[in-house]
Amino acid sequence: MSFLFWGTMLGTVLLILALTSSFLRWMPVTTSAVCLGFGILIGPWALDLVHLNYQQISGWLEHLSEVAVLFSLFVSGLKLRLPLKSQTWRVAFGLAGPVMLLSILGTCLVLRYGFEFSWGLSLLIAATLAPTDPVLAGLVQVNNSEDHDHLRFGLSGEAGLNDGTAFPFVILALLMLQHDGSASDWLGGWALQHLLWAVPAGMLIGYWMGKGIGRLMIHLRIRNADSTVSPNDYLTLALIALSYVIATKVGALGFLSVFAAGLGLRQAEVISTGHSEVPAERLAPPVVGHMETSPESAIHGDMDELEDAEVAAGVMMGDMLAFGSLVERALEVFLLTLLGTLLATHWDWRAVGIAAALFCLIRPLSVLLIPWGKLLGRRQRLLIGWFGIRGIGSLYYLCYALTHGLPASVAPSTINLVLSVVAMSVLVHGISTQPMLGFYERSQRR
Repeated sequence: MSFLFWGTMLGTVLLILALTSSFLRWMPVTTSAVCLGFGILIGPWALDLVHLNYQQISGWLEHLSEVAVLFSLFVSGLKLRLPLKSQTWRVAFGLAGPVMLLSILGTCLVLRYGFEFSWGLSLLIAATLAPTDPVLAGLVQVNNSEDHDHLRFGLSGEAGLNDGTAFPFVILALLMLQHDGSASDWLGGWALQHLLWAVPAGMLIGYWMGKGIGRLMIHLRIRNADSTVSPNDYLTLALIALSYVIATKVGALGFLSVFAAGLGLRQAEVISTGHSEVPAERLAPPVVGHMETSPESAIHGDMDELEDAEVAAGVMMGDMLAFGSLVERALEVFLLTLLGTLLATHWDWRAVGIAAALFCLIRPLSVLLIPWGKLLGRRQRLLIGWFGIRGIGSLYYLCYALTHGLPASVAPSTINLVLSVVAMSVLVHGISTQPMLGFYERSQRR
């Protein structure tokens, strides 16, 4: 299969999405489900145009899914504008902490006693499937940086933070499989390196990089009178790359660092403009192609009524959100189409029971067991319990396991179960999300 073949397939699915977008918005079907269906159509189950094996493509797929998650995490961080001391953040911390741990534990017990897997393999699959996905959860996440709804904000924060909970347990499971489940001197080293150091270090590195570079960029653009000219896509790529690489090099969590970089950059905008309520991209929304126009025509509105910091921050944030979202959506389309083609080779019927337990029992109960108080109403708790879509993040964890010591004897069953559960999540959550979310939004307006 050549580059031209994949170019043709990608162009076809993008054209289908473009032509049907006006219909899909009124139907209980997401673009994720359409991409998965197109992948199934061109795979061995239907037209038989593509034959792929996950183990053979795991090397480059790991990096592609990694890039997709990085862009999604950065954009998610940019959209969360509330300060970390806000009570709304307690919902995100609760979902990414206790709820995530309960989900891993519950799924691990189902796999161990329901399917008689070893403890190491059970923990690996559980930690791979438990996190919600930052790429595919766009419908249930915040619409923009002014959206402070507890349900949306909590799910957005969870998708950004849950790497700090799940990824250490993926590594723990690999160590258990490599040491035949015997806990020896490596357990203390795992806790020290991958929990006590990696999580806080990743957050701090990314946050201060984003905040510091953001304030510096706004200051330089005001000083040099180029608030509407500088290419902000460069800054997006630079922050994602540097925060991820620096965190990884010092043993911190790179995904968590990239998410925190988005948070830090957003706080730099708040500090520079002095507006705690209205985001800069709303005050000074940039026009398309503003770098080729005169400064007076670079934003929607009258620049004379705005401060220099508001113009600089508004153009910068608007460009970065647009560019990051574009890359994220393009990679999502390709990866989900790829997942659809893989299902014929890797489908496992045992995943139906695992998915039912995770979606309908473990995740909802984990949410309901947490004492949220007045933070979440009953309807919000039920919806959060259901809105736990799995996706590209799980594919990355699976690739990471394959390239970091997953024993060959258990690799096929691990691949089959993870891919099958992710595909079911895309379909089941994709069909149900829009109707349930529409009902929730109508009830909130009432």
